[in-house]
Parts: sequence; C-alpha cells; structure tokens
Amino acid sequence: MSQTTQQKFQRIYQVVALIPSGQVASYGQVADLAGLPRHARLVSKALKLAPERLNLPWHRVIASQLKIAFPASSPMYIEQKQALLAEQVEFNGSKIQAKHHWQPDLFTLLQQLDY
Repeated sequence: MSQTTQQKFQRIYQVVALIPSGQVASYGQVADLAGLPRHARLVSKALKLAPERLNLPWHRVIASQLKIAFPASSPMYIEQKQALLAEQVEFNGSKIQAKHHWQPDLFTLLQQLDY
C-alpha cells in the first residue's frame, strides 16, 4: 500500500472513530469529512482492511439511503444490524430512521481531525 493510500486510510479511520454511539454516517459522508470527496468506495475498502486493534465502530457506516450496505440476511448484515440495535438505533423496515444520521458541527471536526 502506498504512503498516500495509508494517509487517506488514516483520515478515514479518524472520522469513523468520531461517529457517536447511536448515530450513523454514510460512506460518502465519511469520505467528505475525511477530505476525500467522491471516494465512498475507498471508505469501504479502508474499513475492510482496518486493523482490529483500532476497534473502529465500522457498524455505524451505512449506505447513503440510510440502509445497511450488505445484502439482507447475510451474516455481515445481521451483525451490523444487531450492533446498531444494541446502540438504540431505530429502523423503519430496512431503513434507519433519519434522526440517527450524524451531523457533526464544524468546530468539533476541526478540533479532533488532523488535516
């Protein structure tokens, strides 16, 4: 992995680590907040390759339609949904209620992210 890819992954990991319990962010939103607009797929790749020692709340990252990105009834879908339900995230069918969509304020981001 190139140095620049590692740096991008680190920025993605920083953003994911900030998502509070009970809230969710889309892959695209994480990419935007990491300074990587239009790189939602890179967020997915970074999370797949994330070292377990980081203990990232990967389950809080979802598709832009406020849905879990894994196929319904797949083991990863079930794991993610159970983790979100344990954090009191509410669903309407397969869609996560909009009130759980994370909207961080700029001041918090600027204080906590290394740009």
